[in-house]
Amino acid sequence: MPKSKEFISSSEDSDGEPRQKKKKVEKEKKVEKEKSERKSEKPKASSSTTNKAGETMFQISKMRYVTISEFRGKAMVSIREYYDADGELRPGKKGISLNLEQWKSLRDQIDDIDEAVKELT
Repeated sequence: MPKSKEFISSSEDSDGEPRQKKKKVEKEKKVEKEKSERKSEKPKASSSTTNKAGETMFQISKMRYVTISEFRGKAMVSIREYYDADGELRPGKKGISLNLEQWKSLRDQIDDIDEAVKELT
């Protein structure tokens, strides 16, 4: 027969410290670490380029760019994947274009979005 195991209360860990308090302390340490990492980060230089159409492009990953363009007389901010065709970057199907009103709405909500992302990580 298996040996009997000592019952440990679900509200305390084996060291007698409440789990909720332990989680809170761990979360506070994580937040402090993130703050110190952000302070030590150097500001990133803007790395914009201009494509053949005269649009300003900002690279956000290997083949993804934010592009500022004009469509039917209106400014657009596009986030799009690009592909290489004969040594030339061309926009792919995957992406979204925002008019200025949508862009401003997104920009104004960035801090809230960033906080929601931090809660998940």
